[in-house]
Amino acid sequence: MTGPIAQEMQALLTSAFSPTRLAVINDSAGHSGHSGDDGSGESHFTVEIESAVFAGKSRLQRQRMVNMALGDIPGQRVHALAIKAKAPGE
Repeated sequence: MTGPIAQEMQALLTSAFSPTRLAVINDSAGHSGHSGDDGSGESHFTVEIESAVFAGKSRLQRQRMVNMALGDIPGQRVHALAIKAKAPGE
């Protein structure tokens, strides 16, 4: 079952990037009891996204684009976010 933050992230990323592939993976269970675990079960995520929008962009530019699309989620509502952003064919 996908929680509300994961669903919101998926909707925001779909709207911003029209991805050809998108996975929002909840890694929170592996961090239970660690720093940043707020008990919500939605504190740590990995985003794997593929979109033509990322063509010609550096890894840092891609990460900034994803963070900007997610607004206040990274760093405020989610403790940790790993981003794997690719262009099709990479």
